[in-house]
Amino acid sequence: MRGYDEQASHLFSYVSPEQRVPANHPVRAIRQITDRVLAKLSPIFSEMYSMIGRPSIPPEKLLRTLLLQVLYTVRSERLLMEQLEYNLLFRWFVGLNVDDAVWDATVFSKNRDRLLEADVAHEFFRAVRAEAEARDLTSDEHFTVDGTLLEAWAGLKSFKKKDAPAGPPPDDPGNPTVNFHGERRANETHGSTTDPEARLARKGTGKEAKLSYTGHVLMENRHGLAVDVAVLPATGTAEREAAIEMIGALPDDGRITVGADKNYDTQDFVAQLRDREVTPHVAQNDTNRRSAIDGRTTRHPGYAVSQRKRKRIEEIFGWLKTVGGFRKLRHRGQERVEWMFTFAVATYNLVRISNLEATP
Repeated sequence: MRGYDEQASHLFSYVSPEQRVPANHPVRAIRQITDRVLAKLSPIFSEMYSMIGRPSIPPEKLLRTLLLQVLYTVRSERLLMEQLEYNLLFRWFVGLNVDDAVWDATVFSKNRDRLLEADVAHEFFRAVRAEAEARDLTSDEHFTVDGTLLEAWAGLKSFKKKDAPAGPPPDDPGNPTVNFHGERRANETHGSTTDPEARLARKGTGKEAKLSYTGHVLMENRHGLAVDVAVLPATGTAEREAAIEMIGALPDDGRITVGADKNYDTQDFVAQLRDREVTPHVAQNDTNRRSAIDGRTTRHPGYAVSQRKRKRIEEIFGWLKTVGGFRKLRHRGQERVEWMFTFAVATYNLVRISNLEATP
């Protein structure tokens, strides 16, 4: 018998969001780990807020909402609030009932800034890493380090001379006509008026230069989980500087190995690693010069293993740029970019941990 297209709306619903989400949905495992992490951070949240005044958005709900923004590649806070209005999965994950009001996008952004001031992203990242360590999913001996360019939220037309005199008003304030032909631009003489901390950089010879930051990750080699992150201005030495900083923060429990690509094959970087009793499993860059990695390192079978394992770090950067929304940044300033980058890498770790637990 044919069904009729009746569209009478129901006055009441007796099904909760908990019942709407399938029992085998992948975000259930992520929600369970997230709740344990947020419970550990509760004392930090208590110190952030006053005991008097109007209640703000709970920080637990703020962080769960930001997790959804990264997991589902929602490009703006307004679209995120729109999804919370009608998406039952989003409401269940955040902890909102069907009848609960959704926050204004501006109010949500202002409350998120409070988390930025308290450096909650790094605390969240460390708590997620502790969850992985408690499950014995991380290695404490073998690591890989690498960096990637993060395109800043600033156009090349904003990259102007620092001491340039004020000229006539532009023909189009929103998108002025600018002629860069024959002008030599460099970070020493020019700066972005949109994001002054962004620097002009390019990935390699023949590539176009863009205003960028550099995002860095230190990965353990057992299951490809990130154990440390950093964001620095885009300079020619940023990768090696971030690597030394992150390696120096590792526990000094014994000799470790660190894999890296050819960009790290310099005499100074390799010497610094050996001074710290770190075995440099760096890929040899013997093009037009002598490599800093010699036979005393490459003869061991562990070197070949590190060269194979180090490629897994590209999976982290690939996930961040395709799923996490970091193909082009949505925030300005190194501090805010580092906050969002750290939180996104922690989200990747949550996904990775849940997948590892689901694998027999």
